[in-house]
Amino acid sequence: MEVVKIPGNVLTPQSWKRVSYVDARATDEQRAAILDAWHGRLGGPLADLNDLVGEDVAIETAPIEHNLKGGEGTLVVGDKIRATMAPYRSAYGAVTTLRDSIFSTIPGAPAYIAKASEHVVNIPEHGMVWTFKDRNAIQGDFLLEA
Repeated sequence: MEVVKIPGNVLTPQSWKRVSYVDARATDEQRAAILDAWHGRLGGPLADLNDLVGEDVAIETAPIEHNLKGGEGTLVVGDKIRATMAPYRSAYGAVTTLRDSIFSTIPGAPAYIAKASEHVVNIPEHGMVWTFKDRNAIQGDFLLEA
């Protein structure tokens, strides 16, 4: 899990400040693999994304609860991050998704378009504190394999 502070244009290289969180249940090997991927050391799209990061503020360990499926649920990282979202639905009640578009950040997977009733980041020790209510959110499904 990563939190980034983006001052200005999202695409300005080396402008993001990042705090990375690794689940407290991760083994040392899992921790290294997760950080290698998220920090772009394995190449691919995450390496391109990593080029936007100018400063790695911290790498923290915390319990992470990810209870999101189909654009609905919660994400909690210790007492630092909390988000709750529910998907938008069509006039017929179907969950709204985008596929094969720039908004689906996981190739081949749908992007669930949702509303985040809450999005709280409380990391004052790293200058990242904000709360948003009723904002747009996007969730995608993924599976990490060895």
